[in-house]
Amino acid sequence: MTTRNGALASMTGFAAVSGAACGYQWEWTLRSVNGKGLDLRFRLPGGYERLETVLRGTASGKLSRGSVSANLGLKRESEQPAELVINPAALDAVKRISADIARETGAAPATVDGMLAVRGVIDLREAALDEDGQAELDAAIQAGFEKALDAMIAARLSEGAALGETLRGQLETVSVLVIEADALPARTPEAIAERLKHAVSQLIEAAPQLDAERLHQEAILAAAKADVREELDRLNAHVDAARKMLGQGGAVGRDLNFLAQEFNREANTLCSKSNDIDLTRIGLKLKGVIDQFREQVQNLE
Repeated sequence: MTTRNGALASMTGFAAVSGAACGYQWEWTLRSVNGKGLDLRFRLPGGYERLETVLRGTASGKLSRGSVSANLGLKRESEQPAELVINPAALDAVKRISADIARETGAAPATVDGMLAVRGVIDLREAALDEDGQAELDAAIQAGFEKALDAMIAARLSEGAALGETLRGQLETVSVLVIEADALPARTPEAIAERLKHAVSQLIEAAPQLDAERLHQEAILAAAKADVREELDRLNAHVDAARKMLGQGGAVGRDLNFLAQEFNREANTLCSKSNDIDLTRIGLKLKGVIDQFREQVQNLE
């Protein structure tokens, strides 16, 4: 199972899988949240850190982005025979200290049971698995991790499918707003010409000394700068590109995030060029929808 199979995947997921082998109970708990890249963090019981390299390889083969924490819990299923083990270094230290005290104070030397009662001199240690048993337990733990990883990936894919529907709806809203902006009466050549003609006439009436020909040239330049045809065309192109990415699926989060920035740039330019209240209103709506789109894209792998 992999997230690179054409489906969209969220970077948020959870899974818990447990099992037993060789007299031990184990449980994997995996959590995944958003991340710029793939960040894997393992918490393993003492002595099992040796498995981390293999586990990292398994996860890296199935994930491309996300901050993932993987915790392994391990305990014996029942009480097992244990053995008493003496710590030679600790015992030697106790013997030296006891002899020094006896020499300096004349007190009786420490007894054997007294020295053994000192913490750290003697330990109760669980019997270790033999080589075959440890290999079997390691294999069960690794298989359990892969099962938990697949379950977490399934959760990420499920959320990714829902995110895809949300993003497609937002793209449809952007497309509709672009159509509305393109259809505004104030954007027709006739309306633009009439508006500029009126503006030039008012300036000439207010200041007859102004050069009428120069005013007409400036008006033409102002009209060209105020034209948002290119911005609307680019917004439509971005919508098509985003829909294509969503249709292809896979790890498209980074590309869609970049595209969201391009969406925002065009919406900002449209608002700055606008000389019509209805166009400004549509531009502000576009910015709102694009912000929502970009926020949701942050969750995609």
